[in-house]
Amino acid sequence: MHFEKHVFICSNDKDAPKKCCGSGHGMELVDKFKATWAAQGLDTKIRIQRAGCLDFCGKGPTMVVYPEGVFYGNVQLTDVEEITESHLVNNTPVSRLQIG
Repeated sequence: MHFEKHVFICSNDKDAPKKCCGSGHGMELVDKFKATWAAQGLDTKIRIQRAGCLDFCGKGPTMVVYPEGVFYGNVQLTDVEEITESHLVNNTPVSRLQIG
C-alpha cells in the first residue's frame, strides 16, 4: 500500500539521560492522532505509528511527518487536532511547533 503521508511519533521510554518522549505522553499522542484521523473519515492514505528516538529528546514529545520531513516538538495532546487539520488534511505545517 502506498501512503500519502507517514507520521512517526516518538514513544521512546527507555532509561535515558535526556528527556524522553515516552515519558512525556508519546503513546497517548499516537493513540489520539489515530483516533482523530479516523474521525476525519477521509480516504487519504496516512499511516500514523509510534517510533523510537527521533533525536530531539530535549524538545519532546517529538514527531515527524513525511514525505515533507517536518519535525514537531513539545507536542501536546491539545495540539493533535490542529496538526491533523492543518498539516495532514490541508498540507500546511503548524509553524509554532516546528523544530529542526
